Order: sequence, then C-alpha cells, then structure tokens
Amino acid sequence: MNPAADAPADAPVPPVSALADTVLERLVAVYAPAADPVRAEGAATYMKHVAPFLGIPTPERRALSRTVLAGTGRPDERDCTAIALRCWRLPEREYHYFAVDYLRRHAGRCTSGFLPVLHHLVTTAPWWDTVDLLAAHVAGPLVAADPALAREMDRWIDDPSLWAARTALLHQLRYKEATDADRLFGYCLRRADHPDFFIRKAIGWALREYAKTDPAAVRDFVDGARTRLSPLSVREALKNL
Repeated sequence: MNPAADAPADAPVPPVSALADTVLERLVAVYAPAADPVRAEGAATYMKHVAPFLGIPTPERRALSRTVLAGTGRPDERDCTAIALRCWRLPEREYHYFAVDYLRRHAGRCTSGFLPVLHHLVTTAPWWDTVDLLAAHVAGPLVAADPALAREMDRWIDDPSLWAARTALLHQLRYKEATDADRLFGYCLRRADHPDFFIRKAIGWALREYAKTDPAAVRDFVDGARTRLSPLSVREALKNL
C-alpha cells in the first residue's frame, strides 16, 4: 500500500490556484526524467517504505526545484495550500520534499487558517524526514506569529497520531529565548510514558535544544522528572550538559 496515494476521505481539498497549476506542471516535467530507480529503491528502504522515491539526490533535487520555480510569483496562503496538498497527492517522496521546502520558504505568508492543512501533512505518509521540518519551520513560525495557536498545539500533544504529538513537542525547537518553557516541560511530562521511540526521542531533542538557551532549567526539570522520563529522553536531554 502507498500511504501517500491513500489520502483520508476527509483530507482537505486543494483550492484553485493558477500558480499551483504552473508549479505542479513544471515540477512533474522536471523531476520525473531525473528519476534513478536504483537510488529510489535504496532511499525507500532507508525510509522504511513510507513512500516510493524517484531517487533524486538532495543537491540535484534542489537545483531542479530552482528551475521549477524560476520566474514564478510570490504565493499567498491559497497558493501554498494548493501546492502542498497537490504535492502530497503525488506518491513519490521527492514531491513531498518539494512541498516542505516551499512551505519553509513561505511560512510567513500563511495564517492560522493553514493549521488544518499542516495537520494533514504531518499525519499523511508521516515520517521524521518531513514531520520534523514542518514542525520546526512551519508550525513553529505559525504559532510565533499567532500565539493563540499555542492552544492548538495543546490539542496536538494529545493527538492520536504520534506525528502530530511530535510536531507539538518540536514546534518550539528554534524559539531559543522565546521558548515557553512551562509549555515545553508540560508537554514532555504529558507524553513521558509514550511507548514509541519517536516521541521519546522528540522529548529529549526538544529539551536538549532548549538547554542551549537555559541549561539550568533543563537540568532542574530532568532531575525532578527523571523517574517519569524514559532513559532515552533523559540521555538525549542531557547529552551536552
């Protein structure tokens, strides 16, 4: 089964966008001829077959993306939504990577209304390769621009999808001094008993990153919560302390 092709019945519908029409037509025309079946099989295996691959190395893919986007105008939120959702409907992972890169570049053009689309992206064909970038570079800027969205992250941390929860844990990854430490520590405790590696790793990673800003606060938190946190989370959190 290809998870990217089997979108949920309630998946958001891409809006009409002339820019998306142009970008997607160019994207497929430029990416498809660059496919390398041998590399594709290796990449799919490495990524646990979350999606098929074209087999385009990252430097080449980004060069091709510049060709795709040459001369295109600045998008608005509708364009970003259409491009991302239409890329996600394509099975090969490189199209998802294109969408992630595009959203990272244009996250500032999106508002709180983009959050349901983002939830779809992080819970459809989910794996760390797309989710982590969307968390830090799209969810994070959206919440920073509209602090009311922090309440949505409060819901995501308890989401049945571990990838939505991982997004909530990691969305402050680049906040540094602006980190809401109480929210971060609260999230870590709320998911401390989660059995999945990717949640436990995210807890440790988020704490380790915040430790670069406030090492004493992280050390104190870990000391107080050591019996609740997994050994993996503790090890990751204290790696550089």
